[in-house]
Amino acid sequence: MEKTLAMVVVIALLVLFAADQVRSDASDHRYKDGDPVPLYANKVGPFHNPSETYRYFDLPFCIPDHLKEKKEALGEVLNGDRLVDAPYKLDFRSEKDSEVVCRKKLKKEDVAQFRAAVIKDYYFQMYYDDLPIWGFIGKVDKEGKDPSEYRYYLYKHIHFDIFYNKDRVIEINVRTDPRALVDLTEDKAVDVEFLYTVKWKETNTPFDKRMDKYSHSSSLPHHLEIHWFSIINSCVTVLLLTGFLATILMRVLKNDFVKYAHDEESAEDQEETGWKYIHGDVFRYPKYKSLFAAALGSGTQLFALTVFIFILALVGVFYPYNRGALFTALVVIYALTSGIAGYIATSFYCQLEGTNWVRNLLLTGCLFCGPLFLMFCFLNTVAIAYNATAALPFGTIVVIVLIWTLVTSPLLVLGGIAGKNSKAEFQAPCRTTKYPREIPPLPWYRGAIPQMAMAGFLPFSAIYIELYYIFASVWGHRIYTIYSILFIVFIILLIVTAFITVALTYFQLAAEDHEWWWRSFLCGGSTGIFIYAYCLYYYYARSDMSGFMQTSFFFGYMGCICYGFFLMLGTVGFRAALLFVRHIYQSIKCE
Repeated sequence: MEKTLAMVVVIALLVLFAADQVRSDASDHRYKDGDPVPLYANKVGPFHNPSETYRYFDLPFCIPDHLKEKKEALGEVLNGDRLVDAPYKLDFRSEKDSEVVCRKKLKKEDVAQFRAAVIKDYYFQMYYDDLPIWGFIGKVDKEGKDPSEYRYYLYKHIHFDIFYNKDRVIEINVRTDPRALVDLTEDKAVDVEFLYTVKWKETNTPFDKRMDKYSHSSSLPHHLEIHWFSIINSCVTVLLLTGFLATILMRVLKNDFVKYAHDEESAEDQEETGWKYIHGDVFRYPKYKSLFAAALGSGTQLFALTVFIFILALVGVFYPYNRGALFTALVVIYALTSGIAGYIATSFYCQLEGTNWVRNLLLTGCLFCGPLFLMFCFLNTVAIAYNATAALPFGTIVVIVLIWTLVTSPLLVLGGIAGKNSKAEFQAPCRTTKYPREIPPLPWYRGAIPQMAMAGFLPFSAIYIELYYIFASVWGHRIYTIYSILFIVFIILLIVTAFITVALTYFQLAAEDHEWWWRSFLCGGSTGIFIYAYCLYYYYARSDMSGFMQTSFFFGYMGCICYGFFLMLGTVGFRAALLFVRHIYQSIKCE
């Protein structure tokens, strides 16, 4: 069943990205002299608030006579892109010198609007022949020490330097003329003449290498050194941890096996302590088994989603500025993998002798999607109130609802039916006693929260250096393309999570605490809580984000991502602990 689902996902993704490729290559990017080359204005916004972006013409720039919006794919809309025709005409190999875009009288309100934008470091973003370009719209002159003496200027002359190779555009750079400024300091109407200059230069760079300059910024030697240092640091942590645990556990378990075998022969003192003496309780099913099975199903689905995203990243689908490709992939793969969640949750629930599998399936469908949907509703309302491009149009919301209704839900139900009919049995190595054994009083550090703190710290320490680069890419303007290193870090994260959960489960069982099911899940997932704590540190210490919208987007969506990590790593932790517990109890003779 799982193999079939995986094949369906892979085929659907190949079709999806083949279709996506056809869409983006509607133009073959070849031009003759004088041919119009598409230039789209995308958005403007405060440089330090990447989620807070507005339409380009929300600011009173020169509007073209025929303003045409570009049709966008689902991923582009989710990314907050709103492409419209720019007011500049950059025809192929057609040079222009101080060409007038328009002459405009800025009213007092327009001046105030531009000044507010300059104060917040607004930048603009455009796409020329699918190449991204940015620039600031103005500058603040802080010659006076007192803020009341600051002067605010708007750039009115833009220089485009374009490089071409035969009949193709290879590179574009944008400069603003520091001498062509409009003073916005006072609240009074001003006359502005917006200008632009275009220069063309030949280059030998081939067309298929034109995106390299964007990806190279993340793989500069000093950045790579930090990444490799991070990986070596993580590998040393893993080797020490695995070596230490393997040695300790093998030695302790060996002694335990010898001792228990000896006890069985002599049968002298049955009041011994240790994990062997709770064999009648260790496979007692957990409380809230429907919720537990739903968490396992959702965690397995998110794990499958992460693996498929890594596969696409490693084969080069997410090259820089492939607008919205990641968002499209996330929506489509999540929809297609919902069958995995249904199958795992229901089959495990039935193994735990659960009877209400329909309710379990509903719980599985809502466990991750429910909080995500509520958070989306809140943040979309905030974006609408701000009139930002992050607010999804009604049509896009309808498309997402249709995907959820026509793809996600049916696959979830099909997976659930397959799981119910799989007739798998739990097959515990030891028979469970009728009445649960009393758990002896334990010291405070054996409680769930101190154990979760211990369990989450090591996996987090293995990934925290890489986290900074991911945050700077998602919540900043850095580009992240070293997916191979990220994949290695992900593997290290899984190994450390599995090992630390196994170790803590052993110590819990040795203390005769047999309620290990939920504990192993919570300990495995606790790294998600550490990542959310890192969000607080990053927001206050490493970023310049501000304002209600950006703050709510950052903490809202990071909360959903960390919750996803909690479910995924909790599943990994529980599966590792279950394998370990099965193994040790199969190795002794249970009455």
